[in-house]
This record gives sequence, C-alpha cells and structure tokens, in this order.
Amino acid sequence: MNEKERWEQVYLTKRTDNLGWFAPHLETSLSWINRSALTAAAPIIDVGGGASTLVDDLLDSANHRSITVLDISAKALSCVKARLGKKAELVTWLEGDITTAHLPAHHYELWHDRAVFHFLTELEQQRKYRDNLLQALKPGGHLIIGTFAPEAPPQCSGLPVLRYTPDQLENTLGTEFVLERHCKEMHITPGGVEQMYLYCYFRRTAKRHDSCGTI
Repeated sequence: MNEKERWEQVYLTKRTDNLGWFAPHLETSLSWINRSALTAAAPIIDVGGGASTLVDDLLDSANHRSITVLDISAKALSCVKARLGKKAELVTWLEGDITTAHLPAHHYELWHDRAVFHFLTELEQQRKYRDNLLQALKPGGHLIIGTFAPEAPPQCSGLPVLRYTPDQLENTLGTEFVLERHCKEMHITPGGVEQMYLYCYFRRTAKRHDSCGTI
C-alpha cells in the first residue's frame, strides 16, 4: 500500500471526528492568522488540510476568500466539501502530495501546515517540501507549522514522525525563514492519547528563491 492508498483507507474507514489529529477548532492557528492582519483576498494554503475545520473558520469568522486546501486524500477533501455545502465553491481544492504538487509561483501570502511536515522523516522528502514552500510562498510571507514536540509520542496514526524543538525546526527550514513566535499545545486524541504539539510562526525573508538560489 503506497502513501496515498494508506490515507484514502484512513478516511474511508473512520469518521473524521474520530481521527487522532482531529480538533474541533485550530485555535492557535486561527489566532496567529488573525494577528497576521492579512486581507480577505490574501491567498492562503492549508497543506494537508484533510478534514480540518480551519477552512470553515476562515470562511465564516474571518471572511477569507482566497483559500486553497491541499491533501493527498481525495476522500478527505470530499468530506470537507460536503460539510461546507455551497461554500465549497469559494475554495480551491488540490489533491496531491505536497512534496510533488505543482503550486503557483510566489502566490501564497500564508502557508499553514498542521501535522504534515513531521511525517517527512527522510531528508529528501524534507528537501522537496522546502523547495515547494520556497517556490510557492511570497517573499515576506507567513508560515505556520504545527509538528509533534519532543514530549509527544514517536508515532502518529501508526507512522513514525520526527519531533521538533523550535531551533530544530528553524534550522531544518533554513535561513530564508525567521522564527517570530512559538508555543506548545497539548492535543488529546478522541481515544484519550496525549500529544504535545509545537506551533511555530515564521516570516519568509524578502529575498526571492528560484532554482539557482536566492536573488
């Protein structure tokens, strides 16, 4: 079973509110997005959005109107579309793996990722993710990433994950990103398992990145 097949199976066999990473609302992410003072038209991408309610809250409470949700699972995306109803037409939906997806160049003003990056345990996967991030996020753009913290379990949904400190995550992402704030947040799964998350908020430097480096 490949990566996509695995995640399709997860969403086909479990209710979204029974998934280990499900949260009714992503309070930290919403707070930081609001603090970023983006306009309603600012392009936002939620990487690995799955069945997350972040898109609901961005549409309802913040009135954002340029949201892209990317996930490897078609079933996950269909669940969110069904939940949103007519509002789903306001969102751009992308089915794909973030390490190989084709994204518009320097388009997004904010990149959000809760619980995708920590699944990338190989250096090549991390490199491809970072390349896509640099290619798609505008210089000066905002980056919010949530990963497992060192206190969290070594696995999530039966898969190994990497656990990060703020310094480790900053070093992994590289000098193009400046860490502005971070916090830890305890997540309790529907099954009662405690998972400590690290949330980090970065700003991308003003230099633009292309295939030859920064310019």
